[in-house]
Amino acid sequence: MPFVRYLKTLAGSMDSSAALDEADAHDLFAAMLDGGVPDLELGALLAALWMRGETAAHLMGFRRALASRTFPMEPLEEGRRPVVLPAYGGAREWPNLLPLLAMLLQRLNVPVLVHGTLEGGGRVAAAYVLRELGVMPCASVRAAREALHADHLAFVPTGVLSPGLAQVLALKNRLGMRSMGHLAAKLLDPFGDAVLVVGASSAARRERLAETLLAGGGNALLLASCEGEPVCHPLHRPAIDWITDATRVRLFEAERGPDKPVPGLPAAVDAAATASWIRRGLAGDALLPHPLVNQFACCLHATGYAADMNQAKAIAVVEAGGRASTTSLRPRPGVSADYR
Repeated sequence: MPFVRYLKTLAGSMDSSAALDEADAHDLFAAMLDGGVPDLELGALLAALWMRGETAAHLMGFRRALASRTFPMEPLEEGRRPVVLPAYGGAREWPNLLPLLAMLLQRLNVPVLVHGTLEGGGRVAAAYVLRELGVMPCASVRAAREALHADHLAFVPTGVLSPGLAQVLALKNRLGMRSMGHLAAKLLDPFGDAVLVVGASSAARRERLAETLLAGGGNALLLASCEGEPVCHPLHRPAIDWITDATRVRLFEAERGPDKPVPGLPAAVDAAATASWIRRGLAGDALLPHPLVNQFACCLHATGYAADMNQAKAIAVVEAGGRASTTSLRPRPGVSADYR
């Protein structure tokens, strides 16, 4: 494969429209995942792709290449659409509440697959918090399926689902930066029809992810991430969009005004403190951040657990113990229809 040609294209003028098309992006990422790119060229290509910036064509090509190199998981027998949460960020300033969202869904028997890295690279990874909560990594796809059947929640290391992707992501420590593999990981769906929860900190990147999801089909919730994790910031809710059947529906607008503090939110972000607070929140002994309760409602709607957003919001408030702020849970005009 002529890797030099790809490098010359990516290193060309930033004003050039001759960036990789979808077919080239697919072939290049497929070679990366298959271990067919020498180390020197691989590092150069990943750096060039990241510095140049992705296009929707890149993402669509990467998504196709990854889909064919991901171990599939059979649909669950109960027929309920699972939620897939990619965990590649990690906490620095705020508690990592991705496990809380997963466990709220688990409590209603909504199957949740969390996939991600086993180490946080200096951050508090979701894997650390899940371990404190008794959710251990699954060593195989079969073990993940058994965990989903028994407990409706499974954490699967990236390498179990896609060894090639895990190898690409592992280069972060050597390159000193993230790569396009981290973006592709947001779109990983071993079921083929799950509800993906996709987050990105950049508005421009979210638009490219939206374009990719709209073009490629599927069911996804899209929002601004919190420190790289696809969960709402605990103090203010971002806009949350539902992408399904090639349409994009705004389920919640971004909150305006000052942040809304959450009394009792743990000051420390370490795994033990976060897990302890999550246990208290699930038991009704701590106030849950209303942005996260809003996101919980969106997941219930997107999976089909609730018939419409009004019902999803009501269920979310009840499951949150009725202790989350209900100001932003009032139905927004135009959202009460059943969009399934």
